[in-house]
Amino acid sequence: MYTPKFTLGSIPKKVKLGDITVRDGFQHEEFFVPTSAKAWLIEQAIAAGFKEIEITNFGNPRGIPQFKDNWEVTEEACRLRQRALEKGKIKDLHDVEFTGVAIDRSRNYPIIEAKKAGKPVPDRVLCMASTSHAHMVANAGKDHPTYLADSEVIIGELRDAGFRVCGTVSTIWGCPVTQSATDLEWATELTDIFLRMGASDIEHADHDGQGNPVAVYDYYARIMDRFPNPELHVAHFHVTRGYGLANVLAAMQAGITRIEATFGGIGGQPANFMDRTPVKGTGEYYYTNPDAVGLVTMEDLLVMLNGMGVDHGIDMGIAFKMGKMVEKICGRTLRSAALHFGDLPKYGEIKTYKNYDVNEWKKKYPAPRYPIDGVPLENWK
Repeated sequence: MYTPKFTLGSIPKKVKLGDITVRDGFQHEEFFVPTSAKAWLIEQAIAAGFKEIEITNFGNPRGIPQFKDNWEVTEEACRLRQRALEKGKIKDLHDVEFTGVAIDRSRNYPIIEAKKAGKPVPDRVLCMASTSHAHMVANAGKDHPTYLADSEVIIGELRDAGFRVCGTVSTIWGCPVTQSATDLEWATELTDIFLRMGASDIEHADHDGQGNPVAVYDYYARIMDRFPNPELHVAHFHVTRGYGLANVLAAMQAGITRIEATFGGIGGQPANFMDRTPVKGTGEYYYTNPDAVGLVTMEDLLVMLNGMGVDHGIDMGIAFKMGKMVEKICGRTLRSAALHFGDLPKYGEIKTYKNYDVNEWKKKYPAPRYPIDGVPLENWK
């Protein structure tokens, strides 16, 4: 196992959460989510205090028809942010950053031209490279040399046009196409490449839940040793195998403070079936049960952070309202435990009392009545 040179030694006191429900969450749904529903969630996310919101994908709508309304959503999101500013809910337009995904080089040029024309555009554009060759080809239709050459050009053009650019490094802990492990150093090297060519920050993504807490800490310790600014890094976990929140904690212990999640834990591979019609998506589903996949559940993450005493700045009332509405939009019960069992008090926030005194029992039994192996005798004094 990797021995880190750099670690914060304990969990951060404050984190920044990104809401990616409208983009990553809805991309796996097999029905078109109305534009008005997406806009409602964006408005609520702003009101709840989210500073980073993924709003759409600018890919070819023939392949991912969930986002055929990408420009309408972008325009509405910018209008809602302006209204939030006018109503005093945010202090500055830059307080809330919108991200749009544009994996293919050709899909970025309309965004640049729209900005030049003064039209509403996202603030940050996300491009993506997989550590796995098989997933790289399945997801982007290109191999690494071709995609990275394209990325070098478009990242420069996006930055020169005034956009922030997120370089996503995906399939870090395993490839969903081949169901095989990948080398963590490959992902570290892709991070290095993206930052050298001009990416503003890096999303480190476990796209099908293959990461485990030990491997996650191992990877992020490498990342924080080499690029020790927490603002450069975003953690992105799926819960396909149930490790999501444990992996979040492992990432936080390595010093990561930016974390993405979706309400209801929805999301995953783009749908290949939409409104009773087969569509391209990214090909065949990687999973035997596509309904079982998803991302870290925002509601549960918020409750876990509350219990740990970690500041996240999100209004819990609005967050729970959003979670309930996402269930209604999707038409089914989702994976959020918090919606059913509620919030937790902050760590150490005691509102009850005890009516026993250990000292009385120490006096009565200076040592255990019966021998207990493995505990030194002095520990009982």
